[in-house]
Amino acid sequence: MKRLLASIHDVSPRFEREVDQLLDRLRVHVGDRLAMLVVPDHWNGAPITPAFAAKLRGWADAGIEMFVHGWSHQDDSAHRGAAALKAKHMTAGEGEFLGLDHGEALARMRRGKALVEDVTGRAAAGFIAPAWLYSGAARAALGDAGFALAEDHARVWAPVGGRVLARGPVITWASRSRPRQLSSLAAAAVLRRVLQPSNTVRIAVHPGDTRVPQLLDSIDRTFAAFPRHRPAAYADLLRAVPVSRAAIRAS
Repeated sequence: MKRLLASIHDVSPRFEREVDQLLDRLRVHVGDRLAMLVVPDHWNGAPITPAFAAKLRGWADAGIEMFVHGWSHQDDSAHRGAAALKAKHMTAGEGEFLGLDHGEALARMRRGKALVEDVTGRAAAGFIAPAWLYSGAARAALGDAGFALAEDHARVWAPVGGRVLARGPVITWASRSRPRQLSSLAAAAVLRRVLQPSNTVRIAVHPGDTRVPQLLDSIDRTFAAFPRHRPAAYADLLRAVPVSRAAIRAS
């Protein structure tokens, strides 16, 4: 079966209006078969309020998957070498887990997991680092934190045992500058064709997309381009990919 995985990133009281707009838009295409990536305290200035917690619980009760999306989404690490290049060119100071050691990554993961699970009353679906960027130590901490699923830009995997559940680039958009908007529009147009044979297609949207009509149009065209892919939950991947003997031994 071909699957379509949709997600809304940066779900936070700071972007409540934009999240509502994106949810209304995505529901036209996938109903409630989508994921939300929850930031517990965006840039250490937007904690989950009681009113927003009630909305999160309602969405979770409707069947929307809730992922932990870092803690603050703010990169407060000093970087060198390849990590410095990623921090500069792949995100605007938001690669929170790119420079963390194991202990700090694990502490933030556990805090985020506890908060999301307390708010929604159910287990977090998994963890996805801000900007899909991880240090090696942060990747290692995922299993220790007890997450069933994780994702980067190229794959979805099970941290315990290391099973890769899906491969292929996420279709997503960048809104923070006109050149990035244009490049993401071009990339989405290409990926709509290239990913047709893929068993799993991932589409991710961000609050900033709501401010650019061209990006919203591209989002709609992208969902419409995959009529043979059925809207699915990330958790479906765990049931679909068989556990190998090697994965069992590794776990």
